[in-house]
Amino acid sequence: MFRTGRGKTKSDIYYIYKNQKTEMMDRMKFLQTTGLFVAGGIINKTGTVENNFINDAPVAKKTSSQVDFPLIDLHVHRSEKQTIEDIVAKSKKTGIKFGIMQNVAPWGIRDDAELKAYIDSLKSYPVYIGLQPMSPGWSKNLSRELIAQADYVSMDPQVVPEGNGYGETISVWEYASYIEDPEVFMESNMKHYMNILTGDEPLNIFACPLFLPSSIQREYDKLWTKKRLQQIIDAAKARNIAIEINDLVRVPHESFILSAKKAGLKFTFGSDTRDQKTGRLDYCKYIAAKCGLTKNDFYIPERVI
Repeated sequence: MFRTGRGKTKSDIYYIYKNQKTEMMDRMKFLQTTGLFVAGGIINKTGTVENNFINDAPVAKKTSSQVDFPLIDLHVHRSEKQTIEDIVAKSKKTGIKFGIMQNVAPWGIRDDAELKAYIDSLKSYPVYIGLQPMSPGWSKNLSRELIAQADYVSMDPQVVPEGNGYGETISVWEYASYIEDPEVFMESNMKHYMNILTGDEPLNIFACPLFLPSSIQREYDKLWTKKRLQQIIDAAKARNIAIEINDLVRVPHESFILSAKKAGLKFTFGSDTRDQKTGRLDYCKYIAAKCGLTKNDFYIPERVI
């Protein structure tokens, strides 16, 4: 999502959507402050981290100071705190390449005119141009020709329809999401995952996988069964969809990455940010090195920037 204050450049002006400001602030506040952001693990009674694992996943390699993977952050948003000029300046300073994303949603891109304006606003900058739809069916009001002008499409599964027994839509990042039965949620959650992964709409990256609402995080290992994890990997593999390693919420975990790598899936890095934290890829770099990922394991948009 993008928000822009007064005095920003023309390339940012049309991203003023007042109704998204409170929502995104609430989401970001929760994601940045919750104590449940362990790298695919949960905190046990002794205060240590229990790793989640797929039983037959290969063993990870030890972390090395010598890494062989590209530093590309494909999950970045413009905002009042971060203009496109800020992002380009950071890229020049750090050497990290960035991909900018805009939501396809009622508060973001809604039609061809807005999609064209978004793409045109970024064409002159050395960044990748990405789309982040919020729900299946997002492309029905957009032309395939215009969608194809974006460098990639990335979608996360964080808005789950009928996610509880009351038929309510669950926003995974919200602290107050009401889940009376974790298994009911997971059934809806997996249905939503599969609708995204097996649909016929353009999709290059599956973002922020395996993150769960705070109220059921303690049951993470129980809920993310081997069968469910393998189903996600198989569905992504069938369409050659890359898996995002999300730095903000530290997902997915080590064994999932190793199993996905074994299946031949590609990966991307995403800081999932809209402020000065853009390009902070500490978890991404750590887990990629630990899992022995190399440049051949990464999805990189085709266009040269």
